[in-house]
Amino acid sequence: MEHPMPANLASALITKLSVSNNLDAEDIRAIHGLRIRERHLDAGEVIVADGDWPSDCCLIADGFAFRSKTTADGERQVLSIHIPGEIPDLESLHLKVMDHDLVTVTRCTLGFIAHDDLREIIRRRPNLASALWRETLIDGAIFREWIVNVGRREATPRMAHLLIELHRRLKAIGQTRDGEFGLPITQTDLGDCLGLSVVHTNRVLQNLRKEGLVSVSRSEFHILKPKEMDELAGFDSTYLHLSPST
Repeated sequence: MEHPMPANLASALITKLSVSNNLDAEDIRAIHGLRIRERHLDAGEVIVADGDWPSDCCLIADGFAFRSKTTADGERQVLSIHIPGEIPDLESLHLKVMDHDLVTVTRCTLGFIAHDDLREIIRRRPNLASALWRETLIDGAIFREWIVNVGRREATPRMAHLLIELHRRLKAIGQTRDGEFGLPITQTDLGDCLGLSVVHTNRVLQNLRKEGLVSVSRSEFHILKPKEMDELAGFDSTYLHLSPST
């Protein structure tokens, strides 16, 4: 049954959009009025698959998901990691068929918004239309950085760059604590983000820990020396666009 967006789903979307966009009271009211279907999925479940023709978009309210492509011989590349408040399949509003998989990394609370409802809110609220468009442009900027990361950085700076990026994105939505952030990810998934084998992923992570740059405890990552990590990764946060448009 469809119903007004639950407060936690609305808050996740508003918090994320507000990082890079200026929303007014009417925009926020319109988001709260969106109809939604709430679902809970466990880790490793497919939200929408390559080749599907979805009729709604998926909002991540809690947890993490990733986009991925799998080759004909079964090799998977993770293309992006998505955090609470993001709508990672927003392009399905205009591109009818999915050309990649969207999969949960952790147990997730998701909200599914019908394409027709999104089209209506975009028509009524041009500022929200601009905000959603800007989010897709930022997605594109992150994609470009991931291509450089996987294609041109050595393994240790590559992992450092990914961890810094996730920390910055999570910090912007209030989900870090003094350099620490939760990311319950397997080393297999982490390797698929970085284009590394599980053995190489483990070795690189151990190197970062040995150098005192990062600590890892179960599903918690802690960046201990932010300045040194930035220098190691050659990190420039411009591509994240973590401030509202003017």
